[in-house]
Amino acid sequence: MDGRTFLGLWAVCLAVPGAFGAASEERLVRQLFNESRYSPDVRPVVAPADVLPVNFKLLVIQVIAVNEKEEYMRTNVWVELSWVDYRLAWNKEDFDHIPSIRVPAESVWKPDIVLLNNKDGQYDVALYTKAIISNEGFVYWLPPSIFTSECSINVRHFPFDKQNCTLQFSSWTYNKREVDLVSLGFVYDDFKESGEWQIVDIPSRRVETEDSVFVIYDFMLARKPLFYIVNMIVPIILLTLLSILVFYLPVDCGEKVGLCINILLALVVFLLLIADIIPATSMDIPLIGRYLMFTMIFVTVETVTSIYVSNIHFRGASTHVMSPWIRYIFLKLLPRLMKVPAPGEEQEEEESTKESANGHLPGANGPNPWGADAIELRRRRDAADGRPPVPPRTDRPQLSPDLREAVGQATTVSDHFRDGDTDAAVSDEWKFVATMVDWICLRLFALALLAGSVVLFAEPWYEQSFRPG
Repeated sequence: MDGRTFLGLWAVCLAVPGAFGAASEERLVRQLFNESRYSPDVRPVVAPADVLPVNFKLLVIQVIAVNEKEEYMRTNVWVELSWVDYRLAWNKEDFDHIPSIRVPAESVWKPDIVLLNNKDGQYDVALYTKAIISNEGFVYWLPPSIFTSECSINVRHFPFDKQNCTLQFSSWTYNKREVDLVSLGFVYDDFKESGEWQIVDIPSRRVETEDSVFVIYDFMLARKPLFYIVNMIVPIILLTLLSILVFYLPVDCGEKVGLCINILLALVVFLLLIADIIPATSMDIPLIGRYLMFTMIFVTVETVTSIYVSNIHFRGASTHVMSPWIRYIFLKLLPRLMKVPAPGEEQEEEESTKESANGHLPGANGPNPWGADAIELRRRRDAADGRPPVPPRTDRPQLSPDLREAVGQATTVSDHFRDGDTDAAVSDEWKFVATMVDWICLRLFALALLAGSVVLFAEPWYEQSFRPG
């Protein structure tokens, strides 16, 4: 026997067992799915009144997307269905000990389980894979699918929100007296993490009505807020903090109101971005929307306050008269508390010190040397020095017309400068009041911003921690 003949016989010996196995499986399939004994349209029960239990399990692969605007959830899942079809059982000894076979799903009876709350009209699974049938008649079918289901979005705590999106399955044509769905829970061993959502839990429940049985899976999702914190919340907070510094900005620079308006316009841009993300609902306002409204009102009040401060800053003696209570609070009380000198205090102290050092009374330099005030002042000084008083003169020197005119012009110029000094002093007082108002507003608005931010952002944590039950 040559080598070629030996190799040929050896190849035939290897192929014969496989051929016998393939022939046995083909013979088994022909026997099981003979049209005279099997129909995929007939429910596999012995008696029509029998109930067929169908095991249902969901294998979660990925939460693809949760669309807040359109209010739907798209998931990648595998639907595991199993039931017993007594017509598909066989004796392994009669078919070369074949334990199971794989046949097209269209060849066997299937419970028409569909997703009832679908969003895109795709009720059934995406791919009809083959079904596995054991020799005991146990049918196992695991088709993959991408479901788009309705999901009512609760935007109250956005972007620190938690959503509950459901998948509701049931038989489309069979009632509970024909097909009984048995929930086996869920499995997410092969789950792929989402960049935006984290699965907290997926509890399943079996809901039974008068005619139907439903298996409902509640996808409890928690949003990962890092994206929105970095791109929305932090810029809004920084803009609001920047707006507080408007009270630190001098009025003379002329940019206080402009800075507030620019920040207000930037906040409006963020408001438009939020409107593109969240659904157009009037049920609730999202957390970030409430915070943005708070900051916009905050900056608006800052703008109005800055306008009022600018008005105070540019007041003068010819336009406004300072009331006594304003003078007391802003020129007496607050400078004393802040330990800062009020306008005119330093000059008055210097003049008082100088006059005390010279032994003069305050205001000694003020009287007209040609008038009676000067004579009276000299009499007082002589009396203080122990000298006999100078008798009052009854005769006054007669001034020439030219000299009288010169004295009058000098008096006019002196009065003009004295009025100018008075107007400047009043203007300085109003500017000092404006500075005090800025000082008070800087601290009040900073406290208001801190308190408002803490209250708003602590609300989701508070409701989660102290929710009844």
